[in-house]
Amino acid sequence: MSLSASGQSQSIKGSVKLSTTNTLATYHLPAIIEVIREQAPEIEISITTSNLVRDLTRREADISIRHGRPTQPELIAKLIRDTTANFYASTEFLDRIGRPRSPDDLKNANFLGFENPEQLIAAYGEHGVHLTRKNFPINSASGTAINEMVRRGLGIGTLLREDAALFPELELVLPELEPIPVPIWIVTHRELHTSPRIRLVFDILTECLEKI
Repeated sequence: MSLSASGQSQSIKGSVKLSTTNTLATYHLPAIIEVIREQAPEIEISITTSNLVRDLTRREADISIRHGRPTQPELIAKLIRDTTANFYASTEFLDRIGRPRSPDDLKNANFLGFENPEQLIAAYGEHGVHLTRKNFPINSASGTAINEMVRRGLGIGTLLREDAALFPELELVLPELEPIPVPIWIVTHRELHTSPRIRLVFDILTECLEKI
């Protein structure tokens, strides 16, 4: 009943709950919020940062920006675009350890792990970079924390190309390696998509994220 009532609202005001990663919320979302505020100043925006799939059916979020395609049939999902993640390190770090010329040169390097290092080890192995748990002395579930530690020369991190481009002190490590594909999905509940304020925010997010 709550979902149905929200979807039928015809007023361009009220609250909209967004869920996204902390890197997107920190580096890219503020400029998009400015656009939303200009077009609909009576909309209140609440932002939750999480790497987990938020449950839109339980109203944890009205709109979610994810890197994985949702499978729930009651959700509306749109693939905004595909991006890529690559290995990056600070110039200071590479000056200190030397610039790798092949994947074998990375076997003794320090990497910054994102959440579960074992999953990263498997993903890297598919791209010809064979690492062990010893390569990950530092791990974090925070993408912004990892980015900052990469900038400070604590190790090599796997960063989205749009995030790394914001920091001129970062260098691409082994540019010849095939990048890791990362999709960007925007998701809302099927009933909420009929709400003018949800639709407006959904459309602005889509348009702006396509340009990043």
